[in-house]
Amino acid sequence: MLIYVCISGHGFGHGSRVASVLSALHRLQPSWRIVLSTPLPARFLDLAFEEIPFEHRPLRWDVGVIQADALGADPDATLAALEALDERLPQQIQQELAWLREQAEPVVLLADVPPDAARLARALAAPLIWMGNFGWDAIYRPMGGSFTALAERALGLYRQGTALIRCPLAMEMDWGLPSHDVGLTAGRPRLDSAAVRDRLNLRAAPDRTVLMGFGGLGLQLNPGLFARWPDHHFLVSDPGLHCEAKNVSVLPQDLRPLEVMPLCSRVITKPGYSTFCEAMALGLGIHLVHREGFAEAQVLEEALQRHAPHRLLSRAQLEKGEWQLDQPLIPASGSGLPPDGADQAARILIALASDLRC
Repeated sequence: MLIYVCISGHGFGHGSRVASVLSALHRLQPSWRIVLSTPLPARFLDLAFEEIPFEHRPLRWDVGVIQADALGADPDATLAALEALDERLPQQIQQELAWLREQAEPVVLLADVPPDAARLARALAAPLIWMGNFGWDAIYRPMGGSFTALAERALGLYRQGTALIRCPLAMEMDWGLPSHDVGLTAGRPRLDSAAVRDRLNLRAAPDRTVLMGFGGLGLQLNPGLFARWPDHHFLVSDPGLHCEAKNVSVLPQDLRPLEVMPLCSRVITKPGYSTFCEAMALGLGIHLVHREGFAEAQVLEEALQRHAPHRLLSRAQLEKGEWQLDQPLIPASGSGLPPDGADQAARILIALASDLRC
């Protein structure tokens, strides 16, 4: 069985989610062949998918939303990128169609969540399983203008899929498909926490250790802000957060932020699905910085308040260093989410793939 996986290039969160599920899949079906079709960089893929053998087809299937920075969107650049992609896709689909036929083995497509994966699946006459917590239809529609037609186009393509594995913290995904809900699709730390602590020469207690990160684009902050919190130690990976402050440790490029989460009690971050899943699964409090211009952000913010201890920050508070680390976390208004969503999704994928193959 060949699992051909179209992964959005919008951000690392899509890749992290797929990595957690495919790692669980590989433990259950080690003979299945995994092909990742994505523009995500090889350095990230090698780290995220380290546990499993995979082949990489470096192709872009969607644009998502071009970001001005980690907390802002650029609609004009997004429209230009979508137009350029639309010109390239017909040739790309024909190229991948020919390559997949050469493999001469059963194929199931998994997509998180580029709509045009449906065009490849249709040309190949192969089943297509969507996996995600939103579709680009739900992101584009609130942006209005030219994005309204793009939202309708995306919705039409999503409805051509075979099934949906719906992740938690989800937006509306009314695609008229058989749907399977799962819990948190969080990856697992692979390294011994004591060894990681020694490598970083970290001496602060977990209740005084804070992970700070804003995704692949990162965010520039005044290094002097860390001095406002001398009793806390910060672990950072964003280039914009690198500084010489005594209470800041820069994570090496070969160390996933997930590996240091067990050493922390809180994380300061933007709304991000995979970071939320990992932090929730490991019991960290989340200090969330409000984000505008991306519809998923509001859904994630509301879900955070229901399911996890948290504090909410404005961008102005972030940039002033008013991070509220001396304040108690606000308890969730509801219950937590099941932490075994990656295993659930892997079992569902196996069942669907086996049924669809028959």
